[in-house]
Amino acid sequence: MSAKSFLVVDDSKFVRHVACDILNKLGFETDQADDGDTALVACQAQMPDAILLDWNMPRVDGITFMRELRTSVPGGTTPTILFCTANNDIEDVQTALTEGADEYIMKPFDEEIMRTKLEEVGLL
Repeated sequence: MSAKSFLVVDDSKFVRHVACDILNKLGFETDQADDGDTALVACQAQMPDAILLDWNMPRVDGITFMRELRTSVPGGTTPTILFCTANNDIEDVQTALTEGADEYIMKPFDEEIMRTKLEEVGLL
């Protein structure tokens, strides 16, 4: 069985690097995108099993990306989306979940937090 694929979408190169290191240690294959536009192109080329998605990004933010992804995928099959944000406002978290996120991760995160969230959504 091949490893599940994860697309890490964040405008911070550092956050992408840390997330990919953790996900690789947990057995996932990873790819990266620095904004929602690039992520949509990546998803059209090869849909990942899961996406770690930043909220605040230039050009296309996380919420807009998620809306476009959820409406553009044939058959409605979309990857598991973990929304990643430094904003712990409960209304923002609720918006992300309402718009289609499966779970959320607060920044900063570490391997233990990531493992717990991945277990909660059934990816581990």
